[in-house]
Amino acid sequence: MQPYQCASEDFDLVIALSEYKKTSRRKYSSGNTMPFVMLHLLIPLILLTITQAVTWTATPFNPPSVPLAVRTPYLSAWLAQGAGAALNDVWPTFWTGQILGWAGFVKVDGTAYSFLGAPNVPGATFTKATQKSSQVRVLLRPVSPPFHNYTLQFTATQSIFVLSAGPVDITVTFLSPVEATDIVKQSAPFAYMAVSTVPTDGAAHSVQVYSDISAEWVSGDNSLIANWSTSTGNVITHQVQLQSPSVFSEVNDHTQYGSAFYSTLNNTSATYQTGADVIVRAQFVNNGQLPNTQDTAFRAIENNWPVFGLAHDLGSVTGATSPVIFSVGHVRDPAIQYVVPGGTQNRSLYFWSQFSTVSALISSFLGDYNAALSRAQSLDSKVNSDASEISADYAAIVELSIRQAVGATEITISKNTDGTWNTDDIIIFLKEISSDGNVNTVDVIFPAWPVLLYLNPVFGKYLLEGLFRYQASGLYPNKWSVHDLGSSYPRALGHNDGNDEAMPVEESGNMLIMALSYAQKTGDNSHLTQYTALFDQWTQFLITDSLIPANQLSTDDFAGHLANQTNLAVKGIVGIKAMSQIYSILGNTTQSSNYSSIAADYVTQWQTLAMSSTGQHLTLSYGDSTSWGLTYNLYGDKLLKLNLFPTSIYDMQTAWYKTVAQSFGIPLDTRHTYTKTDWQIWTAAIVTDTTARDLFIGSVKKYAADGLSSQPFGDWYETTNGQPEGFRARPVVGGHLALVSRSSQLLSS
Repeated sequence: MQPYQCASEDFDLVIALSEYKKTSRRKYSSGNTMPFVMLHLLIPLILLTITQAVTWTATPFNPPSVPLAVRTPYLSAWLAQGAGAALNDVWPTFWTGQILGWAGFVKVDGTAYSFLGAPNVPGATFTKATQKSSQVRVLLRPVSPPFHNYTLQFTATQSIFVLSAGPVDITVTFLSPVEATDIVKQSAPFAYMAVSTVPTDGAAHSVQVYSDISAEWVSGDNSLIANWSTSTGNVITHQVQLQSPSVFSEVNDHTQYGSAFYSTLNNTSATYQTGADVIVRAQFVNNGQLPNTQDTAFRAIENNWPVFGLAHDLGSVTGATSPVIFSVGHVRDPAIQYVVPGGTQNRSLYFWSQFSTVSALISSFLGDYNAALSRAQSLDSKVNSDASEISADYAAIVELSIRQAVGATEITISKNTDGTWNTDDIIIFLKEISSDGNVNTVDVIFPAWPVLLYLNPVFGKYLLEGLFRYQASGLYPNKWSVHDLGSSYPRALGHNDGNDEAMPVEESGNMLIMALSYAQKTGDNSHLTQYTALFDQWTQFLITDSLIPANQLSTDDFAGHLANQTNLAVKGIVGIKAMSQIYSILGNTTQSSNYSSIAADYVTQWQTLAMSSTGQHLTLSYGDSTSWGLTYNLYGDKLLKLNLFPTSIYDMQTAWYKTVAQSFGIPLDTRHTYTKTDWQIWTAAIVTDTTARDLFIGSVKKYAADGLSSQPFGDWYETTNGQPEGFRARPVVGGHLALVSRSSQLLSS
């Protein structure tokens, strides 16, 4: 069937219908929104009679959601895609899907074009710049010649869009730095948007650039009152926050305290304004500049939608311009409340050890753009090169995963008794985004572990430190490892009652595996020495409950409790052997030999218990020969180079997986047909032939690119049709680096 084209203008279908009403809106000065009810009703009828043609080329593929500014759990802005959406088709959203007002316009020779967001500006005339990156068109007559293919590009750290505004092209680069070797820079909760222009006709053109953010960046409740201010100097900065903040609190996963900042370097071409969305945007659309005025009528976020605008006049443009740099960020202080003996400790982001004010940090951040871009490009190149050694599909998955994984973390520091910063006391905190909102969930850190090993294993040490320190204090009463450091981020209050979500074998094995993995990777044995007694306590528990695990949860808690889990037993046995290796490193040969013998004996017994009656595969649970699952916990055996489990087990499972694949991958286990992206990639890292490896990788890529989701990369989905399940934006996608983080050992068994 031939594609068809509208007789006049192309009709852009910007996003999957299930997300359309949520992410598309037009603001009016009254604060009301206008739902597109008729369009929502008509589009399904249109789709019954015509063919939808996806006509763009995205590099490396069109993702479910494009990361724009993703640095922390509270600085997390995305462009929902679904089947495809231009940068100026929909509003950017928080990872939850709640709108973050972020708009952009450019004027070319007096004609205004929008390039970011979906604003409505009564009383001002503008058109949408034509996105050269991401389009879905409904075609109503044959196309001859066919459409050109355009490119939306994302890398490990950047998302780049190109749009045409009449005779001028606009390149919009969103850079969320991943500063793996600089904890000061990595702890700064800011991201860049860079806008550059170039004429396409060889002529000179008058160009002005504008952008704003709304007060929606400071709360999950738009009925709350915000206040704001603007500072000028070398940098123009808008600062906005809630009038009545609530420290350490969230609403709809947004923080309820701290401030959002929107900044640009000040020069003779820069102007600013704060006020109602339609007033500030109309000012730029009609005049090409802002009047340097401030609206001081503080009000609810949704009341005449206050926005905070910045503009630059580029003058007469004859060639490619230097980029106009905007920075966006969100700062809270203190950042984390952490449980300690005798009470709690307030912890701050690490950058405070180097900067006494946020304004100083912003000035440094903006001034560092060129160097930051160079560092980002170097990391992007390394990631692409390393992952491409596996496959192009694998490189694409990894590139989409890194910002999301690292963006769930915050690097913190404490103060000494004299009020100075204790730079020796570093703890990283991680939010379990979208599933529970817990703090430093052990079985979320564990699947994400490969990204930490790849970028900088020291990040892993700092993530584990808070967990080790809490449990070594004696505050946690159970003999197995705690599940998390707190039920609700950013309150890391522990579980002194012992009533956390119990995953005793899961978390105890995870902790031992990660502790040894870090020491092996770095040669730093400080944790092994300091927390030996704690590690031995967990090992003693694993000896009693790993070979035949009691009825309990594993990390895949959504699948429910189950006794005698084959895959869970693997984790416990690997954990015991890990403790043997830890004692070997510490010079305790007696204990090392004892635990090594126990682990080896358990492997022998496990092979009999876990084998199906046909001998073709391992079971999901002992004695149920019709059951099977992904035995991804064998990854720990290979990561730690233990070689506990015989090659025949890996070969058998490799052959079996090929026989049970569905259209979009291999199910997690026989209880359901859904699966997890992280565990599929972990399994890809331990299978013994490239056909099976590429089956897993290709399935994850197929799901990620299927256009059925508009959420930040979800790790849980249905293998029969590629539909997403309930998770989004979770840091477990760091597990997608399972192959590249140990590439030298790939397929070595």
